[in-house]
Amino acid sequence: MPDRLAARPGLGRRAEGLAAAHLEGLGYRIVVRNWRQYGAEAGELDLVADDQGTCVFVEVRSRTGAALGHPLETITAAKRARIIRAARLYLAAETPSAAGYRFDVVAVTFQADDGPPEIVHLPNAFEVGG
Repeated sequence: MPDRLAARPGLGRRAEGLAAAHLEGLGYRIVVRNWRQYGAEAGELDLVADDQGTCVFVEVRSRTGAALGHPLETITAAKRARIIRAARLYLAAETPSAAGYRFDVVAVTFQADDGPPEIVHLPNAFEVGG
């Protein structure tokens, strides 16, 4: 078990890289990766992208295989609330010039047999208050 846990940060970074490449292939411009704010008002965003003038906050979720379910199943109400809070902190700290914003989710499932990972992108996956 310790080896699996030690590998998780590398797996997450790999998933974020694949998600960023996927989004860039769709015409998104990656603005920042792994944005963090520390202190009393802490928050973290996996990717912040620009999609034709819209600021897109992207949560990247990953799993290896299907034994534990699909990575999209990990987007709980509590996780959405943390992402929304982090997005508010980002908007206050960075003041991007954008026509609007939205929340996308990219799920990456790595195959146990080292086959190509499955990438599922959900644009506008959830809304503030939704």
